[in-house]
Amino acid sequence: MTARRSRALSGRTRAPGDKSMSHRALILGAMASGTTEIDGLLEGDDVLATARAVQAFGAGVERTGPGRWRVTGQGGFRQPDSLIDCGNAGTGVRLLMGAAAGYPVSAVFDGDASLRKRPMKRVAGPLVEMGARLDWLGEEDRLPVQVSGGALAAIDHTQSVASAQIKSAILLAGLNADGVTTVAEPERSRDHTERMLRAFGAEVGVEAVGEGWRVSLRGGQRLTGTAVWIPGDPSSAAFPLAAGLVVPGSSVTVEGVMLNPLRTGLFETWREMGADLTISNRRTAGGEEVGDVTARHSELSGVVVPEARAASMIDEYPILAVTAAFAEGETVMRGVGEMRVKESDRISLMVAGLRACGVDVAEEAEGFVVAGGAVPGGATVHTAHDHRIAMSHLVLGLAAERPVAVDEPDMIATSFPGFVELMRGLGADIAAST
Repeated sequence: MTARRSRALSGRTRAPGDKSMSHRALILGAMASGTTEIDGLLEGDDVLATARAVQAFGAGVERTGPGRWRVTGQGGFRQPDSLIDCGNAGTGVRLLMGAAAGYPVSAVFDGDASLRKRPMKRVAGPLVEMGARLDWLGEEDRLPVQVSGGALAAIDHTQSVASAQIKSAILLAGLNADGVTTVAEPERSRDHTERMLRAFGAEVGVEAVGEGWRVSLRGGQRLTGTAVWIPGDPSSAAFPLAAGLVVPGSSVTVEGVMLNPLRTGLFETWREMGADLTISNRRTAGGEEVGDVTARHSELSGVVVPEARAASMIDEYPILAVTAAFAEGETVMRGVGEMRVKESDRISLMVAGLRACGVDVAEEAEGFVVAGGAVPGGATVHTAHDHRIAMSHLVLGLAAERPVAVDEPDMIATSFPGFVELMRGLGADIAAST
């Protein structure tokens, strides 16, 4: 797929449903008793893998229309008849492992080649401490792994880094553990699990502790099916908005974007860089604040991104690096070592891709520094099957001097089905490479 320097982009569009909330809605709906109606579900490959997984655990799963799904829960997970294939869904597999650990079932979790490279011990350790048994069927700390659950005991877990995936896996296991499970975080990670658990009828305690918080959950609580509305994913909205910022003359609006304060670190950073970014039509829907976000072409300046902000925008650093490439001066991104254990080593891939396009980038162990200015482009970027690396470099190509191509665009469908069509609708010159 190749992106070429484009004329001014304009228009209004909607981002696909939030991926984090989509995974959680399917899993909690399957753990609950009764029917859960989901509106706005992201129908990307990762979420569809989670839908198949909860179906394998005994839930009824039915698509009733575009983005509309019905999950009929049986009040818990049943013994699956086959392996649970999570595809490329890191969030899906970690949350499912936590949920499954709370039931007297034994399940083998696996994924594609990319997911098999991602570490699992950070989730496995607390689950074993609670009483689950995990057997690595290949390399230790990597999929495939067999999880045998039931008869769990609550734990008091303190995280060394803020991670919503680890926190959520522990809380989902804690629903069926004896006692009160607590998770303390040094910095606040996204809180969609806590919010959604309440929507399904659970009591969740949240106590501020310094810059972080302590979340507690009493075991033995039962979930009841409910209606879940999923707003637009701010991580996906970031791509058309970034294009609006860097392509001269552009004005792009993405409607219905989730504005949870633990997910808007990128917007805050862009404003510090001088971005013309406005939010209108603020409202509350599905328990989350949402709004319409407009990005207009801006003269950006480099900034030092506070390390404490990383948890609120860890998935957005690749597209931030792209906007930094067009900014005046250096943009310093540190304290983001978590990027190295995402779908790929996103630090190394972004550094390599930007350098191939003529951008001055310095790689560090826990981050990188982008020196902005002119962006020559003219490269084919290796994406290592990573959807965010692919989309970020396609946005780069829309404002670079020469075209930018990515080698594996099919993986974009894991999080943003219809990305190319949406961008073309705004005027972007993106097409299959010849």
